[in-house]
Amino acid sequence: MSDHPDFTAPERKTLVDLLAGNRAEILELLDGLTEEEARRSLVPSLTTLLGLVKHAAFAEQVWFHVTLTGRSRAEVGVPDDIDDSFRLAPDDTIASVAENFRRVCEESDRLSFDHDLDSVVEHARRGPVSLRWIYGHMIEELARHAGHGDILREQVLADR
Repeated sequence: MSDHPDFTAPERKTLVDLLAGNRAEILELLDGLTEEEARRSLVPSLTTLLGLVKHAAFAEQVWFHVTLTGRSRAEVGVPDDIDDSFRLAPDDTIASVAENFRRVCEESDRLSFDHDLDSVVEHARRGPVSLRWIYGHMIEELARHAGHGDILREQVLADR
């Protein structure tokens, strides 16, 4: 068994594998951190390492749980204000936020399983989008945030 992805896999498997890799990188942002380090604010925005993982769950829910299923944000329990997806509650912990992200991702996979890549759904602002586009967008979104997180993590670890 190889540790490397199948670089010749069919399109769907390639997209699913790339997304899974980015999800894993998002979770790795929290590896070995203390609760204080995960919450540490190092930039003027609401972005923290723990907040990035919380926001990643929000993005998964917006695209897979809301857009793909046609449910509303209220039905899914997703905030309307994107800033709220970065805000940490007093009881948010590394364990609780990571577990929520894993659960949300499992649900995203379950919801997308019965749709083919050409399935088109309506997004509130963008109009019609395909599942293929949603996968591409989520790969892009999580990769960008993993990069943000890498820089924040480097700063946090340098302060040890």
